[in-house]
Amino acid sequence: MTETMHQTPGTARQADPFPVKGMDAVVFAVGNAKQAAHYYSTAFGMRLVAYSGPENGSRETASYVLESGSARFVLTSVIKPSTEYGRWLADHVAAHGDGVIDLAVEVPDARAAYAYAVEHGATGLAEPYELKDEHGTVVLAAIATYGQTRHTLVERSGYDGPYLPGYTAADPVVAPPGNRFFQAVDHCVGNVELGRMDEWVAFYNNVMGFTNMKEFVGDDIATEYSALMSKVVADGKRKVKFPLNEPAVGKKKSQIDEYLEFYGGPGVQHIALATNDIVATVRAMRAAGVRFLETPDSYYDTLGEWVGETRVPLEELRELKILADRDEDGYLLQIFTKPVQDRPTVFFELIERHGSMGFGKGNFKALFEAIEREQARRGNL
Repeated sequence: MTETMHQTPGTARQADPFPVKGMDAVVFAVGNAKQAAHYYSTAFGMRLVAYSGPENGSRETASYVLESGSARFVLTSVIKPSTEYGRWLADHVAAHGDGVIDLAVEVPDARAAYAYAVEHGATGLAEPYELKDEHGTVVLAAIATYGQTRHTLVERSGYDGPYLPGYTAADPVVAPPGNRFFQAVDHCVGNVELGRMDEWVAFYNNVMGFTNMKEFVGDDIATEYSALMSKVVADGKRKVKFPLNEPAVGKKKSQIDEYLEFYGGPGVQHIALATNDIVATVRAMRAAGVRFLETPDSYYDTLGEWVGETRVPLEELRELKILADRDEDGYLLQIFTKPVQDRPTVFFELIERHGSMGFGKGNFKALFEAIEREQARRGNL
């Protein structure tokens, strides 16, 4: 097991070659955006804020924009493909099922960010262009990353509309909860093929100026049947964090292998959502029908010995099956949903941080074993 932390000197951070403001949006291609918007509104407590579809001029696609704090999901489906993009989107859903097609990043200068990325080896998908309406101007550009995923670079400092030009404000699908279930996107995890993790780590190092936060390799995060290797890249201010996983050779099919098989290639495995009250969030989401991975009671028998005291009492962690981990900076609480679509691909993590900037290393084995129990039920282990 190797775990390393690489800190970028303050002077280097001040001269960040690829500054970012944060995650702008997680964009999903789905089979039925209207129904997906209802699901994320009711089960995740998100608020519908904007819409684009036939009613406001988009004849080919329908898109629903949902928010919770700074977290923004965009759910897009094809109505009737008539352009190359529409056909690509329809083909994407047919090949991969519902999944993430874009991890959009907000930047202060989309033109400069795009120029830097392409100069350092990125494949450009859309050169910088402007969109305008009565709310102002947005500058967009896009580069390719693993699989068919892209990063749209969004410069929106001159815009105060509900999302982007072409979208109109929309009323909530249902009355939003009094308190948001989560407040932000904490990190987004990508799964890539065996032997390609380091290639994509180098991509983020070179193309976006990201630095390596942590890496997880070896027996300490392996189970009897499967293993993976993981490295985390992040921007200089740690606002955008992208863990990257690849399968490691094991006795049986790993969770990464299963994802790659059912997704049909590399893609976004899960999105971690930051919450300031994981207990209330888990209770509300469970009541709304979200299913979480189960953790055996035995995990909690010794948890207090190495995690110590946390905001949530041990017995409540046990009741709700919430995991805990501690490092030199503090502790975190986390829990993972089961896949949110029929294919065993995309799922979500809820994470409540108290100082720790880690990713739950102490929970990897328990998590992997929980995933493997689900794989066995699906006949995919």
